[in-house]
Amino acid sequence: MESMIERIPKSILVAMAILLPLFLAILAFARPQYFTSQTYLGGLLLLEFLLAAIWMYRRVFFSVILVAFLFAGSKLPVGTVWNAARWLFLGVGAFVGCTIMVKERSYKFGLFHALAAFAVLAALVSASVSLYFSVAVLKALSLLLLFVYGSTGARLAVMGRESRFFSELLTGCEVFVSVIAVLQFSGTDPMGNPNSLGAVMGVVGAPILLWGALLEGHKVVRFRRALLYAVSMFLVAQSQARAGMIAAFISCGVLCLALRKYRLFTQALATGLILITTAAIVQPEAFSNTLSSLTSAVLYKGKDPRFGVLASRESPWQEAVASIREHFWFGTGFGTTDNGLVPSEHLGPFSSSIKTKSEIGSSYLSIATWVGMLGVLPFLLTLLLVSSKVIQTIVWMSRTRIPSHPAIPLAMVILAGMLHAAFEDWLFAPGYYLCVFFWSMAFILVDVVPSLASPDIARVPEGVQQRWTSIVSNP
Repeated sequence: MESMIERIPKSILVAMAILLPLFLAILAFARPQYFTSQTYLGGLLLLEFLLAAIWMYRRVFFSVILVAFLFAGSKLPVGTVWNAARWLFLGVGAFVGCTIMVKERSYKFGLFHALAAFAVLAALVSASVSLYFSVAVLKALSLLLLFVYGSTGARLAVMGRESRFFSELLTGCEVFVSVIAVLQFSGTDPMGNPNSLGAVMGVVGAPILLWGALLEGHKVVRFRRALLYAVSMFLVAQSQARAGMIAAFISCGVLCLALRKYRLFTQALATGLILITTAAIVQPEAFSNTLSSLTSAVLYKGKDPRFGVLASRESPWQEAVASIREHFWFGTGFGTTDNGLVPSEHLGPFSSSIKTKSEIGSSYLSIATWVGMLGVLPFLLTLLLVSSKVIQTIVWMSRTRIPSHPAIPLAMVILAGMLHAAFEDWLFAPGYYLCVFFWSMAFILVDVVPSLASPDIARVPEGVQQRWTSIVSNP
């Protein structure tokens, strides 16, 4: 997009710079109500913001998409504006990405992209048999927009600028965790509910910041990232979200073990045990009460311990299985349920409260319920293929012990997301910010996954090695 703009003659740009203010002045004189209405002014500012993002498409549009969906899903005052605007940005991002791809013809599409296309087709077929046709079709189209943007715009944001992209990703993650921590400690709940807090910190914050702390660079930078990693882990624990804890612990553990950071892994476990033991010795009664309270709140979610740790999930899972049996082949329609209820755009805060009893409690059961056994096959194959890329990256990490490859943070985010999605139904909800981030990372991972045929960095093609070793070393 930048190169296309650079080809515009300077005379045209100068004429536009002169005539546009003149046009706005005439419009303000002829229709002053347009410039006194908050709706018109807000729309004008939004349009200007969108045009600016298109102008710097490769550099900023990916960040704009994430911020738009994050604001729409948050409980901050700006969320209302972005509920509709996010779809405009996603649609424009997909269209511009397709335009650039067609013009440059330098990007290939493979099996993963074909499976994603078949998954969208399966969603549309399931929508055609749904009792809530219009809702299911709109949700399937939103999935189409997400996959098109992931196949084009998200890849364009990375290819050829890996060092800059992952440096910005780390910086953005640092800023995000810092802002959320400040708001959380000040008594504001920006994410809206504990499960969302645990999700973003466990799937995004913890693995990316730990990866950043393991990179070579200034000690101050590494210490800052390690500190923010500890903050993200604290926020996961504070949320008492089991899925977030599992995702963070396993993804970070795999990262340390695959890179053979056994000492770091042992030190982290030892530090945790020392803190727990110290608390038990200093205040045994308070520790006992806290442990009992945490066991009830985290493990059993307030349910009777006799029914097991998954008691809060049993009922929705059983309902999902019953729905699958009733709508075995084509499902109930993408994004819709069979009981007359329609999930919200982001499938609710995926909690077990009374308001969200219609939730299934697992992304994998959700998609099987929505599209049936025939439609679930492309979704399953898509997940299996991206899982193979994660495994391939982990094997490469174990062979080389090199932490600076750009596929590593992507693989850890995908691993954490797939673990988390087993207990929460967001993986195929395009209106939810974590879903947008996950699939964008998945499409990027397919492009940058390292080859096992040449695990030695000395055998890496010239130019790529420099991008690896320069990534976020000295931001």
